[in-house]
Amino acid sequence: MRDQVVRAIQRNHPDYVPLFIWNQDFEQSDIVFGEIQKHFLGEKRDYSEWGFRWSRKDETMGQPLEPILKDWDSIEQLTPPPLSFPGRYDELLQKKTKFPDKFLMASLALSGFTTMTFLAGFEEVLTALYTRPQPVERLIDIVFGFEENLIREVSALGVDAIIFLDDWGSQNGLMIAPDRWRKIFKPRYKRQFDLIHQQGMYVYFHTCGFIYPIIPDFIEIGVDILNISQPNLYDIPQLGRDFGGSVCFCCPVSYQTTGISGNPSDIHDYIEHLFEHLGHHNGGLIGYAEEYHSIGMSEENYRASILGFKNLMY
Repeated sequence: MRDQVVRAIQRNHPDYVPLFIWNQDFEQSDIVFGEIQKHFLGEKRDYSEWGFRWSRKDETMGQPLEPILKDWDSIEQLTPPPLSFPGRYDELLQKKTKFPDKFLMASLALSGFTTMTFLAGFEEVLTALYTRPQPVERLIDIVFGFEENLIREVSALGVDAIIFLDDWGSQNGLMIAPDRWRKIFKPRYKRQFDLIHQQGMYVYFHTCGFIYPIIPDFIEIGVDILNISQPNLYDIPQLGRDFGGSVCFCCPVSYQTTGISGNPSDIHDYIEHLFEHLGHHNGGLIGYAEEYHSIGMSEENYRASILGFKNLMY
């Protein structure tokens, strides 16, 4: 429940490892959330309030059909969605009413850099960061500024944390050079995180891939919960030695490896490994489970992940 999540974040001796279940079985989760940035609208969840549409060939999120920013010279014509979007906070308020004792998070859904790549194209953004930094920084400020306005609005609704979902890692490293990330993106994230903390909320940051070089930066600028979604890419003992006690990790059983191809016994061992190295800092670990049949996860393995985390008592 909420108090146990707060104690895990603060490394203040929770009674057990809290669990965050993402997409179903919310009754069993210590954490619930509602999306406040609307990237999945319509009967088929096939368009974003930013104006781009989704293309899907399976049950995964899909990809934007095409970018809406066709030319960097037209950046000033790009306007963020209206804050007054009807029903923007309905899901969040419904979760708050239904689960009053749980830790409540407002999700920006796909945010920051990820949103930028959907608006202008992935390769185009990466190239322009080096060849045309001025219009790219203008795009950053439009996207980040919209998110900051959402944060200000939602802070009045009794929210515990803000979720960022912004992928920065490939399988082997960052998508851009760490020094460029620190120069361009770090101060903007710090502004967002400072705003969140000033409103009495926590920062939950999800990122896929290997981001080891900038974990110290995220900790420095105020990430409270770091969702390492591919723990198989990391040396978990080293992760614990270097950063345990400095941030609260939120980790699944890897859904690139053990969560998909393992059995319940393997999943149990994996969870114990995470707990041993990340959770023994008077807290500092939140378990994560997601029903992921779309990439081959069995029902048995999904249930084993939930059970494994729920068995972690201090």
